[in-house]
Amino acid sequence: MAPYASDDTTTAGEAEEPRTARRRAARYVVPVTVMGVAAATIGLVPALADSGDPDLPEITAAQLIEKIAQSDVEHLSGTVKITTDLGLPNLGGLESGLLSGAAGSDEEGGSSADPSGRLTELASGTHTLRVAADGPDRQKLSLLENAAEYSLIHDGKDVWGYDSGSNEVYHATVDDADASGGRGEGRPPATPQDFAEEALKAVDDTTSVKVDGTAQVAGRDAYKLVVEPKGSGSTVGAISIAVDHETGLPLKFTLTPSSGGAAVVDVGFTKVSFDRPDAATFDFTPPKGAKVTEGDEQGRDRGRFGKPERGAKSEEDLAKGFDGLTMLGEGWNTVATFDTGSGAGLPTAEAGGDLGGFLGSLGEEVKGDFGTGTVFGTRLVNALITEDGKVYVGTVTKDALVKAADAGK
Repeated sequence: MAPYASDDTTTAGEAEEPRTARRRAARYVVPVTVMGVAAATIGLVPALADSGDPDLPEITAAQLIEKIAQSDVEHLSGTVKITTDLGLPNLGGLESGLLSGAAGSDEEGGSSADPSGRLTELASGTHTLRVAADGPDRQKLSLLENAAEYSLIHDGKDVWGYDSGSNEVYHATVDDADASGGRGEGRPPATPQDFAEEALKAVDDTTSVKVDGTAQVAGRDAYKLVVEPKGSGSTVGAISIAVDHETGLPLKFTLTPSSGGAAVVDVGFTKVSFDRPDAATFDFTPPKGAKVTEGDEQGRDRGRFGKPERGAKSEEDLAKGFDGLTMLGEGWNTVATFDTGSGAGLPTAEAGGDLGGFLGSLGEEVKGDFGTGTVFGTRLVNALITEDGKVYVGTVTKDALVKAADAGK
């Protein structure tokens, strides 16, 4: 990543790679990933030191970002606590089903151990994870529940998902050429490093980046990197990343909304060790009597725990795949828009009966030069659907969406 302008508050205006439509499209996908929809994307008690913040050598924002980029931690184990508060409406559990369905886990004959469905649970509520890594070929992530545990294990060519509650197993394989370790394109972000990588993709000349003191997270001394939009109109208030001062590994990630209140995303280690985990940590044999589902080619193309298989799409490719997708505005105020092709928006309460009334209760009717539409919002991502079937979505306020729709008329 290119150096920044100053030691204190910096911009990415000197970045070597020019901003393009593809980069702006990727920005739109970032909050979607954070949601897990879109995972947003975490309150976490991060084990702050009682004795005060640690006294560490001074470091510039550019140096700290470089430290993150050069981090080469291959061995670790620990516990991560993740809380997501998007402000989604309570639909009696239906919202979780919709997220799982969007992830492709609702297919006929699907397994409760399929990672594409289970990990979307991270998109809401508070969860505790155990994580372990031993180089690029071995990783394990376990989602701890009240009376059960879900584990996702990558061991060489094999990827296993195991749901102890249902005693179901999901199995897939990855090619040596494509298994790189790290987070696969198909898995929502689950660790501070995952979220930090996504957030730093959004850094450009509309962004302020600074080092804001130090902290202690999970017993480790860390620097605090703060990323903020320069202007108004974004729903993102600030992103704070606690970076381990020795290894450069992000230990904690917090995204606070511009509207104030609790963090939208707060994820961090409560315990962490950089010792090599025991090899037995990654061993897995289906328990006796377990139902085993073999992943098909499409499932493997999702690239879980590794790079996507050949032919799988990256996030930017997915953004470009929307017919007529257009990016309006710039920086943190970028709005993605596309036409559903229906020629009509959502049914109104008068025309749509119970359905129209239900949908109307979840959104807010707005008017502008574009006509009439409905805004559906969370604390991070807002979407406007107009009466003629156009959609505008972004990490921007309702007013910013209306202005974008007027400009795109």
